[in-house]
Amino acid sequence: MNAKTVVILSCLVALAVGRPDSPPAPVGYGYEEPEHPLSYHAPEKHEKGMPFDFAYDVKDSYKGVDFGHNSNSDGKVVTGEYRVVLPDGRTQIVTYTADHYNGYQAEVRYEGEAQYPEPKPYAPSPSYGAPKPTYGAPEPTYEEPDPVYGTPAPTYEEPKALYGAPDH
Repeated sequence: MNAKTVVILSCLVALAVGRPDSPPAPVGYGYEEPEHPLSYHAPEKHEKGMPFDFAYDVKDSYKGVDFGHNSNSDGKVVTGEYRVVLPDGRTQIVTYTADHYNGYQAEVRYEGEAQYPEPKPYAPSPSYGAPKPTYGAPEPTYEEPDPVYGTPAPTYEEPKALYGAPDH
């Protein structure tokens, strides 16, 4: 392919992609594009909520966990309370009301006095005893070994002189 052919093919591809009868690219999930991408106007219409009523409590004295929550709504206003026992021994209680006109309004109060007992040093107590042996002392099961070799034969010869007496 020469350069002229490459240029012609590139132009044909650009024309096919940019045809005026091709549909526009979709804008996120079919919603209209905002006038300004960083602005958002909350809708003025508020749908009526569903009435509800619930409550729960959790108390685990082993772990030291104690909290609960109750809430109810008539479909317009939500009221409720939640509470938690804090590490300092006080109970924090939050009573709240929420609606579309006044927003979330909460009142926080505490019951009890904060307590900071002197920490005790950690001293683990063993929950087991010393191990007991489950075996006896070993008994020897061998005898003195018999030699399996004899006196070794010499593997060398008497040395021979490799040189003669020096010349004077």
